[in-house]
Amino acid sequence: MRVTSKRKVVVVGGGITGLTAAYYLQQATKHLPIEVIVVEAALRVGGKIQTMRKNGFIIERGPESFVDATGSVKQLATDLGIEHKLIYNNSGRTYVAVGKELFPVPSNLLLGGSPNVTSLMATGLISLSGKIRAVGDLFLPKSQQEDEPIGDFFRRRFGKEVVENLVEPLLAGTFAGDIDHLSIHSMFPQFYQLEKDYRSLIVGMTKQNASMYAQEGATAEQLHYGTFEGGLETLIETLEQALEPGTVVKGTKVEAIEKLKNDKMKITLTSMPPIQADDIIMTTPFNAAKHAFKKYDLMQQVPSMNYATIATVTMAFKKEELQKYQDAINFFVSRNSELAITSCTWSNRKWPGVAPEGYELLRVYIGRVGDEAIVELSDSKIEKTVLADLRKILDLQEKPIFTVVTRWKQAMPQYVVGHEQRLQQLKDELSDAFPHVYLVGSSYEGISMPDCIKQGHKIAQELLNSMIPIGRAQ
Repeated sequence: MRVTSKRKVVVVGGGITGLTAAYYLQQATKHLPIEVIVVEAALRVGGKIQTMRKNGFIIERGPESFVDATGSVKQLATDLGIEHKLIYNNSGRTYVAVGKELFPVPSNLLLGGSPNVTSLMATGLISLSGKIRAVGDLFLPKSQQEDEPIGDFFRRRFGKEVVENLVEPLLAGTFAGDIDHLSIHSMFPQFYQLEKDYRSLIVGMTKQNASMYAQEGATAEQLHYGTFEGGLETLIETLEQALEPGTVVKGTKVEAIEKLKNDKMKITLTSMPPIQADDIIMTTPFNAAKHAFKKYDLMQQVPSMNYATIATVTMAFKKEELQKYQDAINFFVSRNSELAITSCTWSNRKWPGVAPEGYELLRVYIGRVGDEAIVELSDSKIEKTVLADLRKILDLQEKPIFTVVTRWKQAMPQYVVGHEQRLQQLKDELSDAFPHVYLVGSSYEGISMPDCIKQGHKIAQELLNSMIPIGRAQ
């Protein structure tokens, strides 16, 4: 047992994972001798969660929603006293763009609810031969593989055409990744488990009657997209305000972490003197965490992680400009189309109160793995590219009232096949050398906002449980 008057926990990274961990740790400071410090390299906290509020518009520059399958967001909101600010999406139709035309997703397949074979057979998204091949999922045996690329998994179950025009746009559109390299087990474990449990994905989805994100028994709210009044940054602002004054140190980057005597560690920083820590919670991207332990040759055998580079482009129009697809809430883009964008959402239709009356607010993603160069274009060229694509699909004539372009370079972790084995390897290696350093965040066990909150809450609880004997000893 370590002898110390106060146990210092340093959280590296002030994104949603780090803020959540710090918040739950500080909730126990009345009962346990803990000091918590959050070190953030940027001049603001929240990471990729950024909300712009402008002239009555609410614009999400990073992620714009979450699907709270495990209830982790709702639990945090309840603990913070802002559960009443949670809002869920309005209903609307989801489409896929193939060529220059939008086709409705059949029975919201892969997005929630029971799959309807009749709806699948009626869709114009897939040829007759492609539909017959897709229904073959009902009869095919299950695989014995432990992991495989997302593309291979769904081609095996549904065939090539369904993957190209439905699976790839819907699933890859959420993480801008290459489905021929990303892990089905790590990215979409629900589908992986459906095959293990039911053999057929169609049978499994029908019996569970749940979205690709949800666990069995999920509530209706957990199957919808959610956000907060005032945007996602409402949660970040509330979390930061709930932390004790002086907890967060901004504009300071971690350069290195070293061992000291008595099981303590020294953290070397860029713009302030080093600090000592008893425990370190690393929530930064894996490549940054790897750099901090370079002196000890730790984690160097694990390849650096790939991250997708994307941009979000938000455009405001007068409502009369957008007359086509009045029932649409969003559309995703097949690679068989001629469009550069990967998805588009009518934010004002999806959420109440994000645009003044009489206006439409379109939010577009552009860029993906293999097409990063487009994000390097100037704002004006990106705007021109996006507007040209929207004109092809929506028959727009006028220019937008305003455009907001936000680039996210190396922003979205890509869990390639074998991710879980590599994760366990590096955690074991780190634990042997630095038993009081913990790796959590989007690079490890889920990239979504609920996944990150869950990881932050879990590591805080594990750390608190390990401190109980020390607290009693005081």
